[in-house]
Amino acid sequence: MRRFPDADPGEPSRLTPGHYLLWLARTQLGVVLLGAFYGCLWPTAQALMPYAVGRAVDDGLTGRDRGDLLLWAGVVLALGVLQAAAGILQDRCALTNALGARYRTLQLVTRQAARLGATLPRKTSAGEVMSVGVADVLQLGRALDLSSRGIGSVVAIGVVAAVMLATSWELGLVVLAGVPVMVWAVGALLRPMHDRQARLRDQQAELSAHAVDIVGGLRVLRGIGGEELFARRFHAESQRVRHAGVRLAAAEAVFESARMLLPGLLVALVVFLGARSALAGDLTAGQLVAFYGYAVFLGTPVRRITVFASAVTKGYVAARRVVALLALTPSIDGGGSAAPPVGGDLVDPASELVVKAGGFTGVACTAPADAAELADRLGRYVPSEVTWGGVPLGDAALDEVRRRILVAGNEAKLFAGPLRAELTADGAVAGDDSRLLAAIEVASAADVLEALPDGLDTVVTAGGKEFSGGQQQRLRLARAVLTSPDVLVLVDPTSAVDAHTEARIAARLAAARAGRTTIVFATSPILLDHADEVVLVDGGRAVAVGTHASLLADPRYRGLVAREEGAA
Repeated sequence: MRRFPDADPGEPSRLTPGHYLLWLARTQLGVVLLGAFYGCLWPTAQALMPYAVGRAVDDGLTGRDRGDLLLWAGVVLALGVLQAAAGILQDRCALTNALGARYRTLQLVTRQAARLGATLPRKTSAGEVMSVGVADVLQLGRALDLSSRGIGSVVAIGVVAAVMLATSWELGLVVLAGVPVMVWAVGALLRPMHDRQARLRDQQAELSAHAVDIVGGLRVLRGIGGEELFARRFHAESQRVRHAGVRLAAAEAVFESARMLLPGLLVALVVFLGARSALAGDLTAGQLVAFYGYAVFLGTPVRRITVFASAVTKGYVAARRVVALLALTPSIDGGGSAAPPVGGDLVDPASELVVKAGGFTGVACTAPADAAELADRLGRYVPSEVTWGGVPLGDAALDEVRRRILVAGNEAKLFAGPLRAELTADGAVAGDDSRLLAAIEVASAADVLEALPDGLDTVVTAGGKEFSGGQQQRLRLARAVLTSPDVLVLVDPTSAVDAHTEARIAARLAAARAGRTTIVFATSPILLDHADEVVLVDGGRAVAVGTHASLLADPRYRGLVAREEGAA
């Protein structure tokens, strides 16, 4: 089997469904053309068999010539061997085409997801991306898979029609006129099927997104008793998808019925006209047998053409969703080449927030949404006027910003694999674990590690589902601390742990990050008490600055942290 290169798959010239399908075909044009050649050879060999059988009947049996009988029997055998060999090679090319289309599409989708980064969840859902990467790539592969069969079927019909015209122009014209009529009739049924397929695909994507959201929030749903409510909603949505599937099935049933009926009618007509010609003496017995074979054979290429048309229709729907994902653009550009100085202050003019270089700054926001927006601006996940050491973040190279500023929130994921690899930024799985163990100690996660059967070599599941919410939070914090960026932005890093654990984390984090800029968005008095400076943000603006103790004189701040203290 052909090996597909790991190199960049390229870029479609135009992001439209039709051009995307053509681009996939062009990227593997050699295999597509080779498959089309075998696709033409296979049915042509089968199409010539009725002619050889007819000659064997006329020259060998009717003419009582053993030599001709053996000759044409050998031709039939040779055509059978040729058909078998061509069929094997055609299937090999078809599979290569299908896998190539799927592989390249997955490459593009994965590259696009990495390019979009934080923009991706803001512009589409995880369920949509999953559906594109699973269902749509299969449909694209099937469209390329059947391309050789579709091309070969068209050529085979042309060969049969030419042979029939040479023998009986009347029957040849019946075939030449009947096949386009059948293809047109079946094609007319593709439009409603295409529309229903598109609607079903949209609803399936929405249902997949809903399922992903439910699975991701199952722990929370159980905590608030919302399982039954969301189960009922999911049931209602799944029934809507089922009804859409039934409507699509009805259109497909009509399509399949026509696909089987129309070739059968053509066979019946050709046999009827051929029998009349034989009775009238215009056709020999062998020619009648051959024409019957032609008529029966024509059913196969006609059905293959309609199957190919159906696959292209579904592939077009899939390509439309793929190009919609590929057309998404990041919320921010790559920036310029300016390099912010090491140790500069971070300043957000929109909120008037000033984060001093090298300090541990706590930011208490009266509205949780303000904390998320500020963290996005400081990490340059959205366009802003934030400056770092006097240099606008927008003028710095995005890769440089990502390397030196890390924003760690509770939506960060633990991936499947050995725990050591999941916590180590570079994915290393061996070597000195001292820094990693130190980071785990800072996050007060040593007890989590001790409870694992194989320690750091324990293989965790996707999302770290075997860990509690507090354990996941501490492991994510350990990973962030281990990264050791110039600026570390933490959003509610201890919201799921108890007060004693939080106190240990606060003290260890302040010591571990001494001399490096650390920003913690939180309303916990335990965390804020360890900050060098605390900024109160109200209504999206920094309204007070001081230490935790000094800000307690402000009723707005006191009311905010008192609620947190009461909840703890």
